[in-house]
Amino acid sequence: MAIGGLISNRNLGSFIGSGNGFHNQRGIHGAEISSRAMFRYALCRNHHQPRKILSLQASLQHDLVVHRTSFGCFLQPGNLEHRSLRFKNSNKNTSRPYYKSSEESDITEEVVDSLSSAEGSAEAILVQGNLQNASPWWKQFPRRWVIVLLCFASFLLCNMDRVNMSIAILPMSQQYNWNSATVGLIQSSFFWGYLLTQILGGIWADKYGGKVVLGFGVVWWSIATVMTPIAAKLGLPFLLVVRAFMGIGEGVAMPAMNNMLSKWIPVSERSRSLALVYSGMYLGSVTGLGFSPMLIQKFGWPSVFYSFGSLGSIWFLLWLKYAYSSPKDDPELSEEEKKIILGGSKPREPVTVIPWKLILSKPPVWALIISHFCHNWGTFILLTWMPTYYNQVLKFNLTESGLLCVLPWFTMAVLANVGGWIADTLVSRGLSITSVRKIMQSIGFLGPAFFLTQLSRVKTPAMAVLCMACSQGADAFSQSGLYSNHQDIGPRYAGVLLGLSNTAGVLAGVFGTAATGYILQRGSWDDVFKVAVGLYLIGTLVWNLFATGEKVLD
Repeated sequence: MAIGGLISNRNLGSFIGSGNGFHNQRGIHGAEISSRAMFRYALCRNHHQPRKILSLQASLQHDLVVHRTSFGCFLQPGNLEHRSLRFKNSNKNTSRPYYKSSEESDITEEVVDSLSSAEGSAEAILVQGNLQNASPWWKQFPRRWVIVLLCFASFLLCNMDRVNMSIAILPMSQQYNWNSATVGLIQSSFFWGYLLTQILGGIWADKYGGKVVLGFGVVWWSIATVMTPIAAKLGLPFLLVVRAFMGIGEGVAMPAMNNMLSKWIPVSERSRSLALVYSGMYLGSVTGLGFSPMLIQKFGWPSVFYSFGSLGSIWFLLWLKYAYSSPKDDPELSEEEKKIILGGSKPREPVTVIPWKLILSKPPVWALIISHFCHNWGTFILLTWMPTYYNQVLKFNLTESGLLCVLPWFTMAVLANVGGWIADTLVSRGLSITSVRKIMQSIGFLGPAFFLTQLSRVKTPAMAVLCMACSQGADAFSQSGLYSNHQDIGPRYAGVLLGLSNTAGVLAGVFGTAATGYILQRGSWDDVFKVAVGLYLIGTLVWNLFATGEKVLD
């Protein structure tokens, strides 16, 4: 460790520059000689210790930047003595003779002695010697978080392609003379296909890997998005089929993502990684609801589907290049990161048989299923009907409806990540995973329930929007509650478990979205919100009685 201090010492620089050290024909003085060069010189002079030098060179050759100078040498096997001699001979051609002073000899011996005694400290020595790391920053970025960011981007596209219909349905219904019941039917048709692939997507992901399944899903729903305007012109049945097809593609996204993160993310980073991925959905809603009105006003409503759908091709190219279903499939994954991910355990083999009887016999699994249904009833109502609520009740126009719809989803994107960091911090400080999941999900249920009850009491549109934003913001804590729980109770079956619970959530979307249109024809928005609040309270009770953060399926 003394090399860095010795070589960078001011007295050594003065000594070299005074004429007692080196001086080449170009007039380079010792003060200009870098500590890197002196380090190489010290190694070359000590050619009696080739084994130590070669060991250093073998372990740090990717970090060592060697310059071919008149006074340098290369740390290469078999050439150390030759290059050391060449180094000495080069000094015979300088403008002044070379005399080995006793001070230089003492310094050289001290440098070599320090090297000899620095077992296992070669990296620290080179850092003090100001040698650079040749690895670019993007190669040092954790590979597991590359997977997280790609999943985040896929969920961003997922909700962009989903919510654009909630804005485009307003001019579409005027063009094609659709009533509220027809609009509800169109909105719910997405969930017909979405329902079909939840469990299948989980089974495929657990058996064949999340990379293939998620890649297929994005390509499928992107094509269906582009086909939507064409189907609408052909007639209502064609539009319903295309929307159902789009649901088929998006239905595999969550199970496939959950499968991948269960293999790539350690438990200490589980909440924040899932929160980031799901915040992609919320930001997708922000992007879709924010840009759709502008695109519709300038280019017409079909432009929304063409532009958003085409983005899936860009994502797919990045997915093919950088994504892997599990750490063992990634050839560029470092051993250090693999240890972090696996935590000392060996990666499990893909699932071949799904133990349905065992899975369905566990109360925590049913807690997930019931809670997911209760949660998604309120969430999907707001997702699909919010622009209509703003337009009919708050009397905002199309542009204002889209822009104001952004606020609740932006709030969700922020608070989802805040909740994820809070949950991981609580786990790291010793609070049980069960307690953390129950606390976060209780906030995710009771918060939205409270703020929805206030909507009937507010007097201004601004307060109504604020209540919506607070409701959705509290809902985002569910990402650290029930949405993280699948990996807790059964990491090998994370895809299947999410497929099961999200099937119940999709049923809530199908019935809730269609029922909202039916309720609005015979009742009011207050009735719609009362049903959602009741289900939130049921979900809170079931979750706190039966949920757990412990592994119940191996």
